[in-house]
Amino acid sequence: MEPNLSVVSAPVGDLLIDRVSVLTNSGWLHDSRVQLSRGKIVAIGADADSRCKQQMDGEGGFLVPGIIDLHGDAFERHITPRAGTLFPLELALAANDASLVANGITTFFYSITDGFEPGPRSRATVRDILRTLEALGPDFGCQARVHIRHEKVNTDDHEELLDWIEQGRVHLLSLNDHLPRLDDPVAKERYLSGLRRRVSMEESETEGFLERLQDLRALGEQQIRELAHAAHRSGVSLASHDDHGPDDVTLNCSLGTAIAEFPMDAFTARLSQEAGIQVLMGAPNLVRGGSHVGAISVRDAIAENLVSILCSDYHYPSLFHAPFIIAELGLLPFEEAWKMVSEHPAKAAGLGDCKGQVAPGYDADLVLMKDLSGLPLAIKATIVSGVPVFRR
Repeated sequence: MEPNLSVVSAPVGDLLIDRVSVLTNSGWLHDSRVQLSRGKIVAIGADADSRCKQQMDGEGGFLVPGIIDLHGDAFERHITPRAGTLFPLELALAANDASLVANGITTFFYSITDGFEPGPRSRATVRDILRTLEALGPDFGCQARVHIRHEKVNTDDHEELLDWIEQGRVHLLSLNDHLPRLDDPVAKERYLSGLRRRVSMEESETEGFLERLQDLRALGEQQIRELAHAAHRSGVSLASHDDHGPDDVTLNCSLGTAIAEFPMDAFTARLSQEAGIQVLMGAPNLVRGGSHVGAISVRDAIAENLVSILCSDYHYPSLFHAPFIIAELGLLPFEEAWKMVSEHPAKAAGLGDCKGQVAPGYDADLVLMKDLSGLPLAIKATIVSGVPVFRR
């Protein structure tokens, strides 16, 4: 049996965090305190026991629920920082873990591309990353979970992926279709520009490579239904990706999709919401002020109440910074904006009964900030399962 990725360093006794403003579901509790024990929040405010042997002085700072990132692939840049380079996974993933806790992320879904390309997005790489995560996960500061981004035309080794889901090695499954159709020159060139960054392949080979994959679409569609059934049986949340239009939303409903990642326009996002599907969008889009691939602006989408979850996508600091931007722009109060990086992703991933809130009985995954500047430098401590895993 493989190690359980949800296990982190063992909690060490009780801890009292004193002199803090605490963000609860009822709003801020100023000049308050929080008691932690055995990895859980056990008391807040006057109910907290001031006799705890271990105490952390919050120095008038702000304590919020830890960030839950359902979709992030910036770890790939630790593995392959330049095209054609490959670093040891142990080194790359350890460095990535340090980046996560320094940005207030306490639960991270490693979004591993189960793709059709050779190299860093191949099934062979997925196997290696999965083994490395399971070996190193108990030593990570951030709780590591696995998000498999399955490309529909990756039809090889289908039974292996089904087994991973049933064995509990996958915690979130998204169904992707990044294979460009050959009659769409814009999409084709956009895909090829990314392929050149990831894989060393002769230009003369790429056309035949894409042509061969087109023939796998029908089998891929059949296989994703089997994957969706396996996910539901195993309690794994299912996500779609880059949806565009009613047909995609109808398919998602038939598959039992819980999360729509990055719908391409407002119409599709609203259709997803009306179907009871949570809409996830990228924090970098919000921070930068627009999409880097021509999709809907996240700022506009939030203004239209079309987004419930934000993720780091490809840039961890943006996810920490995003709720502050939302409040600064007047789109939502900060207290509601923070739910987009904590409570809402927890619920969408089936973790809503134990993560995403500062409340008794919930996991002691917290971020202590000295101020509300919105910069990661304001983070004084990141706490996971009651253990301070990062302190400045």
